Amino acid sequence: MLRQASRFDDWLVCMVSSQMHQTGADLDEIISPTDSDFPNSGLKVTSVLRLSRLAVLEGSLLLGSIGTISDERLTKIRLQLAKWISSGN
Repeated sequence: MLRQASRFDDWLVCMVSSQMHQTGADLDEIISPTDSDFPNSGLKVTSVLRLSRLAVLEGSLLLGSIGTISDERLTKIRLQLAKWISSGN
């Protein structure tokens, strides 16, 4: 994913957990070893991307990454977040 130049270096991040009992059915995204983008994710086990647990971090706090998700999954997540926000939650 390409980043556009900006005067801010803020990142919207979500919690990632292997605790599947914390999954929110309407918003959170599960990534598992059977998914095509799992090998590049850097995750070791099935995990939940907790889209209900967001934070904005300054880029200087981010030291690196463990992996990536597919562009398709990122688009799906963005649409899920947009729908959730527009619903007034």
